[in-house]
Amino acid sequence: MNPFLAFIVRSFVAVPVTVITWLLSLFAFHNTFFASSGIAIGTGIVVYLVLSMYMSSKFLSKHQLSRKEYRTIKKNLKEAKQKLSRLNKSLLQIRDVSSVKQRIDIHRITKKIYKMTWKEPKRFYKAEEFYYSHLDSVVELSEKYGFLAAQPKKNIEINQSLLETRQTLNELTKVLEEDLYYVISDDVDHLNFEIDVAKHSIEKKKDSTFPEENRWLK
Repeated sequence: MNPFLAFIVRSFVAVPVTVITWLLSLFAFHNTFFASSGIAIGTGIVVYLVLSMYMSSKFLSKHQLSRKEYRTIKKNLKEAKQKLSRLNKSLLQIRDVSSVKQRIDIHRITKKIYKMTWKEPKRFYKAEEFYYSHLDSVVELSEKYGFLAAQPKKNIEINQSLLETRQTLNELTKVLEEDLYYVISDDVDHLNFEIDVAKHSIEKKKDSTFPEENRWLK
C-alpha cells in the first residue's frame, strides 16, 4: 500500500478511537480533563501502532517477504531513487539530437523497473543485476557524457570519447531491456500458460459441439 494512503487509513481509525476514549474517560468514568486526555492519546497511539504492525505484516505476507528482506529491498530502492534522479538530470542536460531516442528509452526502462519493484518488492530479486550494477553504469556514463557534451570547445579526443560513450550507452540500453524482460518473465510465462488453457478449452468446446451439429445434418 502507498505509505501516504496507509498513514491516512491508520489515522482515520486512530483519531476517532482517541476522541471516543477521551469522551468516555471524561464523562462516563469521571476522570479529570488531563487524565482523560492522557488516556485518550495513549490509546490512540497504541491503536495506530497496532494497525501499523498489522498492515505491515499483511503486506509482507502478501509479497512473501521477511522483515529483514523488506528492509534490505527498501534500502536499495531508496538508493536507486537517488540514482534515478541523477540519471534523469544528466539525460535532460544532454542536447545531442541524435541520442534523443536512446535517452527516452533509458528513462522509460529504468523508471518501469523501479516502479514495478516499488509496487511488488519481491521483483527485486529478479532485478538485482539492474540495481547492483547496470543502474550504476548507466548513471555514471550519462553524467560523464553530459559533462563532455557541455564543453564549449571539443578536440578530437573529446569527440572520440563522446562517440565511444554513445556506443556503450547503446549497448547498455539493450542490457536494460533484457533486465526489464527478465523482471516480467514470470508474467509472460503465466500469460502463455493462460493462453494455452484457453485454447484447450475452446478446442474441447468445439469437439463437443460439432458432433451434435453433424447429427442434425444427418
